[in-house]
Amino acid sequence: MPKQSSGVSGFLDNTLATIKSCVKQVVEKSAKINPANSATNQLIILGNGPSLRTNLNNDLDLLRSADTLAVNFAANTPEFSEIQPTYYLLADPHFFDKAGEDPNVGRLIENLNSITFPMTLFVPAGARKADSYFHNHNLTVKHFSFTAVEGYTWFENAMMNSHRGMPRPRNVLIPSIMVGIWLGYKEIYLLGADHSWLKTLSVNDRNEVVSIQPHFYKEDSREQQRVNEVYVNRQLHEVLESMMIAFKSYHRIREYADRCGTQIFNSTPGSMIDAFERASLPR
Repeated sequence: MPKQSSGVSGFLDNTLATIKSCVKQVVEKSAKINPANSATNQLIILGNGPSLRTNLNNDLDLLRSADTLAVNFAANTPEFSEIQPTYYLLADPHFFDKAGEDPNVGRLIENLNSITFPMTLFVPAGARKADSYFHNHNLTVKHFSFTAVEGYTWFENAMMNSHRGMPRPRNVLIPSIMVGIWLGYKEIYLLGADHSWLKTLSVNDRNEVVSIQPHFYKEDSREQQRVNEVYVNRQLHEVLESMMIAFKSYHRIREYADRCGTQIFNSTPGSMIDAFERASLPR
């Protein structure tokens, strides 16, 4: 079971967090996800970490035949059309707020609108305007709740059971796993989930935080510049806190997945996520 704070202080913390999450439920939009109509109980989530390159080189036939979920800029890579993912998920507001300003986002939308295979695209419930971006009859746009829920364990579980919230979604992998659980998959495998940020984190002589986040594809220079600009105004303790929240969310997801009878396997060599059992891809 999730660890909860104890004593008077814990009671106040949990009560306050529950009230804040209740307010979010009133303000933010939510959406129910129907179970997947799939012949398999297995889902492979394709993170964009550098280790995915090895899987693309060695396991492409397996990935083509499996139910897969891709994220972020994966549609801008040549392998996207080869794998033909079952699902795609976008979470960062940048994809919806900067669609007309960022050429990489524009190319992503164009590529998603050009698919020749059926695919479901998940976007946050609050990003309803994203519906107007996509017009391909092969692409089905569905929504998920991007609301963070915290508080008493019973409250968190109730919100997750009703698809109204999830552990704090500090990166795209967190909602991807939750959507996989909500779709009803009983085995979820994680690839490209390196999360090796600590190895590339530094502070330069101008006291600017430098965070190199490599992907399995060659990063576009404009995207590199955008990421650098995001971190240049962040202090180191803020960046580390954000990472801590992400890793903590994985442990909360593990607890919830156990309740749902879903097994989550980390199949990423060298991954720094310590919440999930390590296992190879199913053959």
